[in-house]
Amino acid sequence: MRGWLGCAAIMLVAAEAAAAQQTQASLIADPDATAQGDVAVTIYNNDQALVQDVRRLPVARGRSRIEFADVSAQIRPETLSFAAEGAGIVEQNFDFDLLTPTKLMEKAVGSEVTLIRTNPATGAEIRERATVLSTAGGVVVRIGDRIEVLRDDGLPVRAIFDRVPPNLRARPTLSVTVESETAGTREAAIRYLTPGLGWSADYVALFDEVKGTVDMQGWVTLSNETGTTFHRAKTLLVAGSPGQAEGRVRGGYPMPPPPPRVPRGGAVQPGTETAGRERLGDFYLYPLAERTTIANAQTKQVSFLDTSGVPARRRYAREVGWLANDPAPVNVSSQVAFSSAREQGLGDALPAGTVRFYQRDRQGTPQFVGESAIGHTPMGSLLTLRTGDAFDVLVQAEVAAREKITAAEYERSARYRVIENGQVVREVEIERAADFYRTTMRYTFTNAKPVPVEVELAQSGLDQGSWSRDLRVPSEDIPGRQTNADRREWTVTVPANGKRVVTVVYEARY
Repeated sequence: MRGWLGCAAIMLVAAEAAAAQQTQASLIADPDATAQGDVAVTIYNNDQALVQDVRRLPVARGRSRIEFADVSAQIRPETLSFAAEGAGIVEQNFDFDLLTPTKLMEKAVGSEVTLIRTNPATGAEIRERATVLSTAGGVVVRIGDRIEVLRDDGLPVRAIFDRVPPNLRARPTLSVTVESETAGTREAAIRYLTPGLGWSADYVALFDEVKGTVDMQGWVTLSNETGTTFHRAKTLLVAGSPGQAEGRVRGGYPMPPPPPRVPRGGAVQPGTETAGRERLGDFYLYPLAERTTIANAQTKQVSFLDTSGVPARRRYAREVGWLANDPAPVNVSSQVAFSSAREQGLGDALPAGTVRFYQRDRQGTPQFVGESAIGHTPMGSLLTLRTGDAFDVLVQAEVAAREKITAAEYERSARYRVIENGQVVREVEIERAADFYRTTMRYTFTNAKPVPVEVELAQSGLDQGSWSRDLRVPSEDIPGRQTNADRREWTVTVPANGKRVVTVVYEARY
């Protein structure tokens, strides 16, 4: 059916349409026309937005019906609130069946339409009245005493409908029935929640490795899949995801779960500084400076951050798992580290998004060198974001030696009492030898750069459970830092165009 409708021309007889349908036709003629008034949109990070629309409308005295065209096609009707001076809402309806060729034909089942076939050889037209019997899997019609299936065979066919069905709308329309004490034109406001509007942050960072600085621009990326354009909207972005009731449904189907948290592409040490932006509860607000039109099926970018000269440095890192035995050297992770603290020049809370790094080549042209995702990041945080793998700096971790050593004494692992007739008759102790292992790890660093580099080496997997927490490091070539029970770190300086081997000895029960 859709194939046939795609090539068929749909003609509407306006003379038989109602006044409301004429209004719809005028909206179709001017795609930029809108029935919206003063629109304000608040967009959250969990596919949720609050739309507030204030319009000047004539309101009759007593009970009357007011239509609000150009609302979101994904409106949550149960969240609607209506306000107009001297009027109260009695009932509301949301007409979400939009005027399309498919919907026109579906609504015409049981009714008559006019089919016009054109002879491709002569150009002659044949008009026939047809009753639409079914649209399930194709359009079935009755013409006189014969039943016919309309096919997508390339022949010119037009269907003329006598009228537009009253519940089909050119644009999503909300109607409310109100009781008013007086008649007259006044401001009428609606407020509702809708999915389909979203935003994220994107950052462009120009890294100068020689100066040790980064210039950063922040862009808000807006997306609109509501089926409606919001014209000249006052837009407020909220960095956060307000909770939603579980099991909420729309159209009889469960709502999809909120989007997952943005994965981080590096390490972030959360800051403790309060940003100067307005806060709403536990969320930060990012208002757009000017009104903007958020078109349906469009993405748009607006700047919200522009700073330069933020101190930054290149960082190389490699994390090694326990008993890792690399068959070949592994490229270290190349990272850029900087702070969002006020004293460091950036001084802002960073909403979740993607940071894309650029560096200038010898000709001074910025070139893309990698990207990393961040979550909502408080001001004052230290961000260490991965851009990729270093070409010239590698590390090979190897188990150089591993031997079993036995403790000189036995360790009592259990003791229990034997009780008979309520009396302790004897105590039993079980003894077993505690086995210990000495493991020698060799880390071989190579650097093909013409300058020395520092590599942050981390050995993880040191915590094998409560029974194993007597790890000892009797020997290491350079002093290390035990950051927690599972992890030990070293800062290793590798000479220019050189090689360095670091050996560490561990003694543990595993």
